[in-house]
Amino acid sequence: MSGSITAAIPFILIGLVLLVVAVWLILRLNKSTTVVGDEAAPKDVLDEGAAPAARNQALIDAAPAVVPNTPAPVANPVPVVEPAPEPPAVEDAPKPVPTVAPSDDLRQIKGVGPKLVTMLHEQGVTSFAQIAAWTESDIAEIDPKLGRFSGRIERDQWVEQAKLLISGDKSAFSEKFGNNS
Repeated sequence: MSGSITAAIPFILIGLVLLVVAVWLILRLNKSTTVVGDEAAPKDVLDEGAAPAARNQALIDAAPAVVPNTPAPVANPVPVVEPAPEPPAVEDAPKPVPTVAPSDDLRQIKGVGPKLVTMLHEQGVTSFAQIAAWTESDIAEIDPKLGRFSGRIERDQWVEQAKLLISGDKSAFSEKFGNNS
């Protein structure tokens, strides 16, 4: 056995030398280049301790290009003539105030959630009375405007639910459509 170990020692030493040289080359290639004795060269703005870039500082210190809320100078200014105020109206009758239909919580209708309430309000539907009065032609007009909720009016029987909610018959509503929570 001692003969085979002695025969392998030169190969082991050559392998170790090659390993040391390979590690040295890898470290040498990864080392950043520095110039020795060139301290007079200006530092890059990204170097530690370097001053801010001069061009950026010049932009910071410069006056703004546009001063807000100041009119631009005009070479030949035109005088501004204010229009005369309108005479007061002869009739001082009070103007009619538009009446707004009372708004109900449409979420009480089964199948109507916050998104549908918003969509119905955008179409002017705000009360149970409006929904209870819908005809087949009204449903045909409103249903396509509900987008992905199209078909819910008839499937969830909104008109019938609205009629029961207007009547105030909570037991009939609960029997047909479940508890309203």
